[in-house]
Amino acid sequence: MNEWRPDKLTRRLPNLQVRARLQSAIRQWFAAEGFIEVETPILQVSPGAEVHLSGFATDWETPDGEDEQLRWLHSSPEFAMKKLLAGGMSRIFQFARVFRNAEGSALHHPEFTMLEWYRAGTGYEALMEDCAALMRLTEARELRWEGNVCDPAAAPERLTVAQAFDRHAGVDLFAAIGNAEKLAKDAGITMHSDDTWEDVFFRIMFDKIERKLGMGRPTILCEYPISMAALARAKPGNPRVAERFELYVCGVELANAFGELTDPAIQRARLKADMDEKERLYGLRWPVDPDFLAALDHGLPDSSGIALGFDRLVMLATGARHIEDVLWLPVR
Repeated sequence: MNEWRPDKLTRRLPNLQVRARLQSAIRQWFAAEGFIEVETPILQVSPGAEVHLSGFATDWETPDGEDEQLRWLHSSPEFAMKKLLAGGMSRIFQFARVFRNAEGSALHHPEFTMLEWYRAGTGYEALMEDCAALMRLTEARELRWEGNVCDPAAAPERLTVAQAFDRHAGVDLFAAIGNAEKLAKDAGITMHSDDTWEDVFFRIMFDKIERKLGMGRPTILCEYPISMAALARAKPGNPRVAERFELYVCGVELANAFGELTDPAIQRARLKADMDEKERLYGLRWPVDPDFLAALDHGLPDSSGIALGFDRLVMLATGARHIEDVLWLPVR
């Protein structure tokens, strides 16, 4: 509490000065690349499509008081920004305040800043180059987290998910696709009776792989199995994997990127499958925004998009131990 007090604010101020400088540098970089900064509504019909996240709900009362509708604080500006792509925008970025309930740790906060950007007519490899450029913009001698270091000027390592499972868990991932028991056995981890294949996948990622990524130089973990594509399209020439990558630095997941799926029928099917899984696990579903579905039907351009945790980037650049050390005023 009382994080505004001079003693507490003064302690955070060096980190906050880095935050302000880095945000300004990023804005200048995007402008030089021909991007337009956009602002989309925080209040949405749906908070997103993530299976494992919890949302913040609120009631919208119209001025006449006759109509109340449930609205959500968005967990990502993804749906809204894709509407702008459908409307004809080609290069857009946003520093978005986003909200995720039931979260709190050194790396998690219920309200945080997400840097999200999209490139129409460009493959997702361009986003990999963008990430490398943003790492250099930190101007840090090294990025740091829990005693681990990473050179922000070093060219990122590109590692497929299958390669990561082989290197760090000794598992032939595609030999165990869809077979949770085999995947668990091959990785030498305990399987619970109600585990799905994805449950086992994520446990291996957490226990054996993630903390080893991004050491010395950033790691781009790419080519996720198509069953974990989310809203990414299949990779041309290899339908087993999706055009999806995550950026890791010092064992910290920093960004999640897609070569965007543009087929409206497949997107509808994936949204339904995600909400079916959410209901199975947590007993609730999030609504799907009909205006987003209309944008899908109108047509999304071939594009790529990425969301990066800006607060985490500041943490790595300053060596901060907790996300609250890089926030002007934490939520209390």
